[in-house]
Amino acid sequence: MSMSVGDKGEEGPMSEINTTPLVDIMLVLLIIFLITVPVVVQTVNLKLPDVQFEVTTTKPENVLLSIRSADTDGDGEPNVDSASCEVYWGQTPVDSKQLLERGQKKLEELLEAIGGPENITDDNFPEVHIRGDVNTPYQCIGGVIYTMQFAGFQKIGFLSEPAAGSIKVTRL
Repeated sequence: MSMSVGDKGEEGPMSEINTTPLVDIMLVLLIIFLITVPVVVQTVNLKLPDVQFEVTTTKPENVLLSIRSADTDGDGEPNVDSASCEVYWGQTPVDSKQLLERGQKKLEELLEAIGGPENITDDNFPEVHIRGDVNTPYQCIGGVIYTMQFAGFQKIGFLSEPAAGSIKVTRL
């Protein structure tokens, strides 16, 4: 901030910008980002397959499922040879019955929100995004796919980590 002090007697307007409101807004945004970033970063620890990828658009109504082999020997790491599976809806572990019930409930809530099945479009229908550990047996992932299709979801996709150097950036 500046203050005009002088005996020139000039009563003209000041040509400097008041930056105090700008600094206040920036501090508020900084605090908001510091609070929200740790919430967004939390995920289930998985080793995803390395593949070429296709950019997907994530909508807030999509269902994010993480699947891995269960830790049967208690060492904190999933077992490759384990026939049992761990499925997470976001951060919450679920079994197959809970998975089916939560999927059906989510679609029922969607139908109520949009005003019935006649208002469903590709844009407002949620998708299921599966993050499967690279060592997870297919029977675990196949079971989750079947359960979510039975619940009523039509689009099911897989999330993976792109291989190093596979990302092509095009500049406009």
